[in-house]
Amino acid sequence: MDAGNQQTQRPAIKKPDTVGQRAKIWFLELRAPFFTAAILPVLIGAAFVFWREETFDLALVLLTIAGTVSLHAGTNMINDYFDFRSGTDPRNKARTPFNGGTPFLTEGVLAPRKVLFAALLAFAIGGLIGLYFALTISIWIIPLGVAGALLGFLYVAPKINLAGRGVGEIAVGLGFGPLMVMGTHLVLTGDVNWDSFLIGLPIGFLITEVLYINQFPDMEADASVGKNHWVVRLGRRKARVGYPVILGAAYGFVAAAAIIGLAPIPSLLFFLTIPIAVKASRIVWNNPDNLPALIPAQALTIQMHLFGGLLLSVGLALAVFLTV
Repeated sequence: MDAGNQQTQRPAIKKPDTVGQRAKIWFLELRAPFFTAAILPVLIGAAFVFWREETFDLALVLLTIAGTVSLHAGTNMINDYFDFRSGTDPRNKARTPFNGGTPFLTEGVLAPRKVLFAALLAFAIGGLIGLYFALTISIWIIPLGVAGALLGFLYVAPKINLAGRGVGEIAVGLGFGPLMVMGTHLVLTGDVNWDSFLIGLPIGFLITEVLYINQFPDMEADASVGKNHWVVRLGRRKARVGYPVILGAAYGFVAAAAIIGLAPIPSLLFFLTIPIAVKASRIVWNNPDNLPALIPAQALTIQMHLFGGLLLSVGLALAVFLTV
């Protein structure tokens, strides 16, 4: 059998019998291990404020993280719900730990209506936190929060289906990048600041890269239901070019930001992730059709996002102490 056509088989999942098992199922349905996508932009925004204003409010940062994580959880679950309803996930025979959604709807472990309710509840919690910020800090929190929530909800929502229209990558990059960083700056200072939007672009590019590499194994299942993202449109061999291009945009912007003074020189710590980027790019370039061989590249891309976000945050904060 050709390696690119191999299917990842998963054993059937038993319905949970105990409270602990149910909690574990919901923990995985939320995709909690990937909440770093919602936490890192907040840390970058807080570090940017610390560098610019030399102020830091831990309580507001934690509450902001609670809000962004709630919106992220809602996005994860609503995407699972819509992908299940559309038939994308049931048809996906190339799932890995990083793509293809969670298996709990397709295996009948969780009822669709419960997942939908949990998603709407998570969006409501994030919305209430945003409303609190709007009433106590700035009314501008509302349009930013609404924009972020809509980008997540409409990513695979029927009729709108941003992913199927070829703009899903942009939606994810904006929602989990510059919009969150800008929102964090607004919460901590009360001011709308476009520099904070720009400083959020690198982490936006990296989360876009995470989405992009995960679309390679999802290609056939997504294409079968009209989820025509760019990997579907181009095919894997042509789409592999996009992987290093997106990475180049992230690194290029950090370098440019440091040169023009938008970011401090220590933010170049971000470049310590280059060895990971090179290794992942080689795997993608050499194995675009070999799905099992792409799994390490998926893991490396997540590492780039995690370490890149942390190093950028550390670089911004460290600059305060290095300034004479």
